[in-house]
Parts: sequence; C-alpha cells; structure tokens
Amino acid sequence: MIDIINGLNTTWKAGRNFGPATTRKFLRRLCGIHKDNHKFQLGESWQNVEPNLPENFDARKNWPNCKRIGKKFVIKAIVDPAGLFGAVGAMSDRLCIASNGHYQNDVSAQDLLTCGDSGGCNGGYPSLAWTYWESNGLVTGGLYGSNDGCRPYSIKPCEHHMKGKRPPCSGEQDTPQCVEMCDKSYNGSYSSDKSYAKDVYSVPNNMEQIMTEIYRHGPVEGAFRVYADFLNYKSGVYKQHSKDHIGDHAIKILGWGVENGLPYWLVANSWNSDWGDNGYFKILRGTDECRIERYINAGLPKI
Repeated sequence: MIDIINGLNTTWKAGRNFGPATTRKFLRRLCGIHKDNHKFQLGESWQNVEPNLPENFDARKNWPNCKRIGKKFVIKAIVDPAGLFGAVGAMSDRLCIASNGHYQNDVSAQDLLTCGDSGGCNGGYPSLAWTYWESNGLVTGGLYGSNDGCRPYSIKPCEHHMKGKRPPCSGEQDTPQCVEMCDKSYNGSYSSDKSYAKDVYSVPNNMEQIMTEIYRHGPVEGAFRVYADFLNYKSGVYKQHSKDHIGDHAIKILGWGVENGLPYWLVANSWNSDWGDNGYFKILRGTDECRIERYINAGLPKI
C-alpha cells in the first residue's frame, strides 16, 4: 500500500509507521470512537463568522502567553491513546486561553476515563466527555509518571510503531476504577481541584464555522473515519484512497492552512510522536474529508 500511495503522485507521502506483524484488531483499538457515537451529539451552536479569517492559523503560535499550549499532551506533544485525549487536550487549551495564560494545568484524562460516562477503554463517545465536564467537572492530572496534578494518568505508554523507544504493548487493558480523591502526594482536595464548562456544544458542519470557533476560543475536538491508507501517513495533505474502513477516531484540530494550493486542517493525533509527521497530520479542508468536519465538539470553560 505504501508503494501504491507513493506511486499515485497524490497530495501526501506514505511510509511505515507500524510493524508488518501489527494485527488488525490492534489497529482497530487505536480508533477509539464507539460505533454508536452518532447517536450522542451535542446541540449545534451557530455564530457570526469571523470576517477576516487568515489563510493560515496555528493555535500554538496565536496564544504565546499561554505557555501550557506547548506543554505535554496538548498541541505540541502527542500521547498514547488509551483515553479521550482529544477532549481533555482541547479542554486544557481552552482553560488556559480563556484565563489569559493563568491556568497552566492539564485536565485529567484519568479522571475522565475512569469516572466519566464517555465509554472508557472500550470505545468513547466524545460528546459525553464534554457534557461530563459541564455537569460533574474534571480535576487536574498529567501524563503517566509525571506526578502532576490531582490524578495523573496511570496506564503506562507502550510502543506500537517501528522505531519507538517505549516498551512493547502487551494486550488489552481494563479501564481502571474511578477513585474520587487526589493522589497522596498532591496538595489539594478532589472537589476543589475541579474545573467546569459553562457551555458545551457541537460546531456545525461548515468550514467557516469551525475556523471561527478555533480562531476565537482555541482547539476543538473532532472525529473522523480512519481508512487503511491513513495508517501509513507521513507528510502532506491527506486525502482518502483506500476503501478499507478501520474505525472512527477522535483527534484535536488546532488550526488550518494551505499547502501547494490545497486547504487543510492542522490536526494533533494521539498515536505517539513517532507516528506520521511528529504526531501531527494535515487533512483536506472544506470537503468533509473522511467526515472530519461532521463531529466537532467544543465548550467554554468557567473561569
């Protein structure tokens, strides 16, 4: 497939990200959206389109006073995908942006994964992650081994790529139990550590609406259909060529641009930084490529 893609003279380049022995079952597990996700959607929020949207936009560069946008599993760093990292990444970014850089913490993926009603390790419902943040709140918590925040992530990252440095993945893992208390090393209480959303919503399937949302409030969580050719993405603007549907996957959209005349979305994946273009990819913008513009979730934090 890699040779075929590169022989098409298409808009993107393919290369090996996964070993030849990687099972289809494992690859399907990487696509963490539950098949019934379409049944649980937030109400749409339409807004007046920003009149002077730039040709290129990157959230990492637009909010330089918000140092946490370049920290750990948001925007600049990509992490292992056992939980709903597209959601907590966008939530963390938006808290920092709305607070003018004063909030520099990570929203806890552990808290959402184990206590939220969004699906756990068995497949997620992104919209339910946002409603849980609004109704129940989420505490702080960094990556595995970081000891950052109230509830850091407890599942050790594993390697599913060709040249990674992590230990190999060894089968499936059950969702950890919900524990409504902070780690003993953390100086703070579980209830007082929580952040909340004051409003959560879906963004309409409209390019300018999505661009306006990102431009005004920061990255959004999206979902798209993963086809077999995408697994081999390395660079360029992705367009689907395979008809082999692997599954649906949640990601974070943090900007847009134009490359060789093609409009694209700038997207952070969650398959570790040694996948694709340092963990990121570009995908065709404005045509709902692989349904990338169909399921966009966002929210405004309480500050």
